[in-house]
Amino acid sequence: MSFDRHLAEIAREYPDWTIWRSDAGRWWATRHHPLSVAEREAGCAMTIDADTPGELREQLTDQRERAASVGPDP
Repeated sequence: MSFDRHLAEIAREYPDWTIWRSDAGRWWATRHHPLSVAEREAGCAMTIDADTPGELREQLTDQRERAASVGPDP
């Protein structure tokens, strides 16, 4: 699968994140919104990186689960 296709698919799967690949070949994602204190305490990160698109998806899924465990803001 091409680099552009990976980017497009991950961006569709995780619309609350900006996804990109660095010149060094690492895959990155950063959130579109600031984290709440509760999200930070749950281990959520503003920006994550990985060696491959698959590893980035795994981290994004983990981040989604961590954020969901916090629940909505009051």
